[in-house]
Amino acid sequence: MTTTWDPAQYLRHAGHRARPFTDLLARVTDVPGTPPRIADLGCGPGNVTTVLADRWPTAHITGYDNSPEMLEKAAAYAGPTAGGGHLDFAHADATEWVPAQTYDLLVSNAALQWVPGHLDRFGDWVSALAPGGTFAFQVPDNIDAPLHALMRELAATARWKSRLGEVLRHEDSVHAPGVYLDRLARLGCTADVWQTTYQHILPGPDPVLDWVKGTGLRPALTALADDPEARDAFVTEYRDLLREAYPTAEYGTVLPFRRLFAVARKGV
Repeated sequence: MTTTWDPAQYLRHAGHRARPFTDLLARVTDVPGTPPRIADLGCGPGNVTTVLADRWPTAHITGYDNSPEMLEKAAAYAGPTAGGGHLDFAHADATEWVPAQTYDLLVSNAALQWVPGHLDRFGDWVSALAPGGTFAFQVPDNIDAPLHALMRELAATARWKSRLGEVLRHEDSVHAPGVYLDRLARLGCTADVWQTTYQHILPGPDPVLDWVKGTGLRPALTALADDPEARDAFVTEYRDLLREAYPTAEYGTVLPFRRLFAVARKGV
């Protein structure tokens, strides 16, 4: 099953989703190319890809994604950049993408958790870096959090197991920090790996449900798309579980969200 993405839903929490990318780039030092060549793997709707043009104004930046819906939204950002660089977008599936050219920086923002076996792709990606180039990524590292655990538990019940039991992300979709550090170091990189837990304050009714409708819930929504009654029933049951797990305060609903970051610099 190919997951259908909704750029408008994803962007409803664009500020919170963009912050980890900014924090990731803050740890990236100078890149070797003049001008640099940059790839954004899993670029989504392209809004954070533009941050790369702000940081490296003369760069030629290509955003890659496998979602037609996301690429259609991202196309609005394509073209010359204000600093004299260029921004474009192309289709690519990270499960098999092998770079056809050399990059000075390869970044991925909240995408690799959707790529089974992504550790095994690192070799091809690091090989495509210029000497002194950087591979940097961040992924959600909260598959054990209530918003995911409750979703999986509900999908495994008798009512939903036959339709949803195999479509959601599992506990092994993201690895422990030491696993990434070891793999990147063995590929000849100097690696920095860390975790951060954000305390997002979300406004409005059922904001955690609204958040996850743009990301983790997409496979379930896709699987039930041909049965709106069943889709709405599943979402209602899940909503009620989230309300209990994430109570609302007078200032909003707090969503603790842990993320894992890695910045790996290839040897010169």
